[in-house]
Amino acid sequence: MRNILIIGAGRSSSSLIKYLLEKSSEENFRIIIGDVSLDNAQSIVGNHPNASAIVLDVFDKKQRKEAVQKASVVISMLPARFHLEVAKDCVAFEKHLVTASYISEEMKALDTAAKEKGLVLMNEIGLDPGIDHMSAMQVIDRIHESGAKMLLFESFCGGLVAPESDTNLWNYKFTWNPRNVVLAGQGGAAMFIQEGTYKYIPYHKLFRRTEFLTINGHGKFEAYANRDSLKYRNIYGLDNVPTMYRGTIRKVGFSRAWNTFIELGMTDDTYTIENSETMSYRDFTNLFLAYNPNDSVELKLRSYLKIEQDDIMWSKLLELDLFNPTKKVGIKNATPAQILQKILSDQWTLEKEDKDMIVMHHKFGYEANGKQQQLESSMIINGDDQTYTAMAKTVGLPVAMAALRILNGKIKTPGVQLPIQKEVYEPILKELEDYGIIFTEKEVPYLGYNPKG
Repeated sequence: MRNILIIGAGRSSSSLIKYLLEKSSEENFRIIIGDVSLDNAQSIVGNHPNASAIVLDVFDKKQRKEAVQKASVVISMLPARFHLEVAKDCVAFEKHLVTASYISEEMKALDTAAKEKGLVLMNEIGLDPGIDHMSAMQVIDRIHESGAKMLLFESFCGGLVAPESDTNLWNYKFTWNPRNVVLAGQGGAAMFIQEGTYKYIPYHKLFRRTEFLTINGHGKFEAYANRDSLKYRNIYGLDNVPTMYRGTIRKVGFSRAWNTFIELGMTDDTYTIENSETMSYRDFTNLFLAYNPNDSVELKLRSYLKIEQDDIMWSKLLELDLFNPTKKVGIKNATPAQILQKILSDQWTLEKEDKDMIVMHHKFGYEANGKQQQLESSMIINGDDQTYTAMAKTVGLPVAMAALRILNGKIKTPGVQLPIQKEVYEPILKELEDYGIIFTEKEVPYLGYNPKG
């Protein structure tokens, strides 16, 4: 019997597991779901005849190796840092692997061994990375095959709250890992190329240098630059493109407000705070302001950030309850970033009836027959509920589709890879349309770099 092992049954796994369960009888395979919580895994499996749940602690070598040996294809839905040991087991026991995470240098080092054994180690096939690669390469390949020259590529993606669930002044709620949101942009300058010139944005300026987007039928958004927009130039076949930029989408106004936390130092994750567990939210806010026994915390903060009392920025900060003297942090030896995450989670956690939304938008500038042209491609999808979220769909479905195609021998190219080959992206993008994940294209006036000007 062919087995697909899924390691990790978190929130992003719901659509992945549902898809595979629905395909299991027709395609003649079984699903084994391994999670540290047997109850969690069993609640997902239910009484399905083609699925079973096991306890699987990825740090337990015996458990992990036994589970991998019984599989034909392994899907790791663990945090990215835990994939490597699973990948090593897959190579040792000659099993294919699928993950939604970026390819690390350690994962890349398994490429030769995977090729020698004819194994597919498919990575970066979730949403971002994943659908962004596939949808971009489909258009880039089409442009190149027409003989046109690429002049510009910009790509944007964001996990947002659906309009009907947008109930706060920030127009934002957590739809994925809150820690990643709080730490976004840290670890080095954002790098991209614009009109043939390399650009670098340091972290303390990142959220003040944003790009505005108008996405047809869905209004105006803003985007801040991803940390490294250049690493896919060679992979995408865009080594000589004059403009390449990748960014994260938010609603207009979010970035300016978020920058207040950076100015204060609240996103710092490099040190811990004494007695943080007993500290109030107001005490935490006051940590970053000058000592003045005569001025209130509110007044000191407005003065430091130069925010007027009638500014929407001030209303946004008040909405977060930053000045509450009774709410306690409750986290021992916490970093500023961990405390900020706790405060934001109080206000930005999705309610039971809330729905999330994924927005992806690409810009392609090119020259064909001496004429400069621009194409925009957009995808917007809302979640169904708190189980089958837009994030779970867009992360999990491509992973599941790739795993099934690998199991059936339809994806054969061995090695450590991402989904930029036609044998991968064409059928998966086509099938994703059946689940409402559809890109809409339109020609617009070329607004990019003019090499003749």
